Amino acid sequence: MKIPTKVFLPADTIRKLDVLSERSGRGKSEIARAAIESYLSPDSAEAAEAALTRRLDRLARQLDRIERDVTIVTEAVALHVKTWLKITPAMSSAEDRAAAAKGQERYAAFVDLLAKRLVEGRLLKREVLNDLSDDL
Repeated sequence: MKIPTKVFLPADTIRKLDVLSERSGRGKSEIARAAIESYLSPDSAEAAEAALTRRLDRLARQLDRIERDVTIVTEAVALHVKTWLKITPAMSSAEDRAAAAKGQERYAAFVDLLAKRLVEGRLLKREVLNDLSDDL
C-alpha cells in the first residue's frame, strides 16, 4: 500500500530529481523511494565503509610510492654529497673566496634550470625510469 507523503526539499534538489526522472524515464516517486530505501538500508553503512576502505587503500598506495621516491632522492643526494666531499680538495682562503663567487653563479643557474624543468614538466624521475627501461 502506498501512502501519500509531503516532503519539503530545496529547489536545486527538485531540479536534479526532475532531470534524472526525465533522463531515466522513471517516475520521481520511484527515484525518491529507491534513494530513501538505500539511505535507510543497513547495507548502506557497509557500502559507505567499503568505499572509504577502497579510498584509504588507494591513499596508502600513493603514500607508499611517495615514501619510496623520497628514499630514492635522499639516497641519491647523500651519495652525491659523500662523493663530492671525498674528491674535493681543501682550498686556500683566496681560492675559497673565488670558489664561493663561482658557486653563487652556478647555484643561480641551477635554480633557473630547475624552475624551467618543473614548469615544462620534465622530471628527472621520468628520465631515470626511461633510462632504466632502455637498459633492460
